[in-house]
Formats: sequence, C-alpha cells, structure tokens
Amino acid sequence: MPEPVTAAPGPAATSPVPHVVVVGAGFAGLAVVKGLATARVRVTLVDRRVYNTFQPLLYQVATGGLNPGDVTYFLRGLRLKQKNVRVVHEHLVGIDHENRRIRLLNDEWVGYDYLVVANGVTANFFGTPGAKENSFPMYSRSQAMKIRDTLFIRLEKAAASPRTDDGLRVVVVGGGATGVEVAGALAELRTAGLRPAYPEIHGDAFEVKIVQRGNEVLKSFDPRLRTYAADELRRRGVDLHLGAGVAEVLPDAVVLTDGTRIRSDLTVWSAGVHPHEEVDDWGLPRGEGGRVVVGDDLQVEGLPGVFAAGDIAISPAGLPQLAQPAIQSGEQVAKNVVALVEGRPTQPLRYFDKGTMAVIGRRAAVAEVVGKIRLTRGVAWLAWLFVHIMGLIGPRNRMTTLAGLVTRYGFPFHRRPIPIVGDVPTVRPPKRTPRSR
Repeated sequence: MPEPVTAAPGPAATSPVPHVVVVGAGFAGLAVVKGLATARVRVTLVDRRVYNTFQPLLYQVATGGLNPGDVTYFLRGLRLKQKNVRVVHEHLVGIDHENRRIRLLNDEWVGYDYLVVANGVTANFFGTPGAKENSFPMYSRSQAMKIRDTLFIRLEKAAASPRTDDGLRVVVVGGGATGVEVAGALAELRTAGLRPAYPEIHGDAFEVKIVQRGNEVLKSFDPRLRTYAADELRRRGVDLHLGAGVAEVLPDAVVLTDGTRIRSDLTVWSAGVHPHEEVDDWGLPRGEGGRVVVGDDLQVEGLPGVFAAGDIAISPAGLPQLAQPAIQSGEQVAKNVVALVEGRPTQPLRYFDKGTMAVIGRRAAVAEVVGKIRLTRGVAWLAWLFVHIMGLIGPRNRMTTLAGLVTRYGFPFHRRPIPIVGDVPTVRPPKRTPRSR
C-alpha cells in the first residue's frame, strides 16, 4: 500500500505561495511563526503537544505554586490573530532532504519550501546509572506534575509513619538556574506552607539538598551573585553538596563520585540537556552536545532553506541554551525566510544579551541585566517577576500567573500559603467479595 501524501515533493512547483514548516512550538518555533504573520507564505506548525509550555515557570508547577494551565497556551489559539498558520498535532520522524518533505509519525508526508527545526531538547542523564529510572527531569508540563504528585504522596506517607524521624528528603541534581529555583521553592514551601500543614513531620525531617559537580552554584553568573545565591540558599535551609558529581541514582538514595551516599525520597534531575534521540535519524550535521550545526544566518550547514533555532542549534556564536537566544534566533529565522522568498540575501543573527535571572525565593533573586547591571534581593525579584509575567502568551495566562505568584510570595499571603496539591491517590475500602449462597 503506498504511503499517504499530504503534500507532494517539491511544493514550490504546485503552490504559488511558499510553504514554511516549523517543527516545535517552544520559544524559537513560536518566534518564527509570529515573525511570518504578515509574510506571503503558508506556515505549518508541527508539535507533539497541543500547547506551548512556558518552561521557566515549570518549577512553580512542580512545587505547588501554579496550576499547570497557567504556564501553557493552546496552540490553535494562534489562529485567532494569524490566519496563515496551520497547527498539526503530530511528531516528526524523518526528513527527505532531496525531495524537501518531512515524514510524520502517522506516515504522512508534508512537503516544504523552507523547514525550521526548533523542537528543543530533553534531559541529559550523561549515562549515569539509575538516573533515568529513579530521578525526575522537568522539561515538560507532565514531568512537573509528576514531581508535584510524588512530592505530596511522599509527604502523606511520611505524615502517616509512626516513626518521628521519618520525613521527606529531596535531592536536586544540578546547581544551575533550574536547580537553584527548584530547591529555593521547595525550601520556602517547607518553611511557610508545609510545617503547619504537616505537624506529624517533626523537626528537620523535610530536607532539601543540591548536588553540584562544580564548587559553586550558578556558575554562569558573576562571582558576587553566585556567593549571594549560595548564602541565601543556606539561610533558607538548603544543604549544598559541592565538588562531587552523581555516580548513581538509586530508588532511595544518590551516590556521589566521592563515595558519599545521600538518602533521597525524591530526586529531581536538572543537570543538563541533550537533543531528543530521534534527531539522530534526520540527516542533520551535529556538533558539540549533539546540537545541529548552523551558520551565522541559522541555516543548517550544507542544507539551504533548512534552518535550526533554539536549544537544538549550535551557531558559530555559541549562544547559551536560554529563552532569549531562542526567541531572537527564531525572529532572525523568520526575517531570513522572508528574505529568501523575496530574493534577498540572508543576514546573520546579531544577538543582544538582555541578561539572565534566577529566583531563590520571596524577595531573593539574582539578575544580570544587559550584561553589566547586577541585581540581587528584592529589586532582582521584581525584575524577574516582570520579565516572566510579560513572557507568557495571552492575557489570561498573565493574570492567573500573577495572581498565583502574588498569593505565594506577596504580603501577607506568603505567611500562610496554601500549595496547589498534587494528585494523591484516593483512599478506598477494599472490594467486597460476593457472598456465596
């Protein structure tokens, strides 16, 4: 039986309007789509999910601060303002570069004039034994919800235990921005929200630890900001295990490379990222970390008309895998696609570093703005709040997220925050066996 075809090879020959296929609806992919809103092109956005996820706030979902819907946006909502885009809920499995078409998981083929690969990355376990099986990454909404559910299941289990020293030990692997934010949120949740709610868990039985191979947290930040972040974490009761990596992750412990064994009831993995495995089958040149190699104009090396943007791409500039580089890369890809359609030369990406941020907790954050201005404490926290609220898509998401963060951190709500509880299994009586007559 022949394979079904939704668009024949060589789409330019059959349609006067160029067809742009964008794979991935993250920061980079959506920036491409929006950048083509007024262009004379047809846009097909392909993503395995029906929503976009605002990943910088996933840790708030994982720690009960926000609802999952607050940080996601229905992709078909793009059609309300942009009529030249079609959203396809599917998964890319192969690329036929010669005939300029892609194959989806349902065996349909989609032809393209221009292709943009922006499907992001996933957790990198670095071959650590037991890490994939016994730890929780946090790069999708479902993963964040799984962490939240597991957190509350373990809390209820600890509260029901007759042993007064039986509590909850959380280990966060990785001292980058994600690891620091998760640990800080958990520490604040423990201190303000869970101690009065779980009087059965005595003393310091709810522990939060960060394990970092290097000797400092937030190594990409200025040294003064690293010191401030470490001091704030310790002040909030987060233990820092620095200078040793993870040798193995067990169901109930983390074993470090120096032989130290740390008990862990919940291990959160935030130590690195890597492209998805299926990228290996797409016939794209790969560079450091398995990322797709692109030129200054973000076209894939040796494949004219094929672009890669966001975390999956590595350019000569070596941009970090953060939101701002992804957004600006996507915007530049859109401009270059328009240039090619109009017969003009493409332009290189000129990245403007707006800075990076990490929040530790209420009135505590670090920020490097425009590469020179360094902020800490409440000023950095307010800057973080503004940037993240404005980065969300849609007024509803901005309003609900702002309300959630205000009730978690704002005065006087922060004194007794009520977390958004995870899905703890319902207690049900055992099924009765039918009586024999």
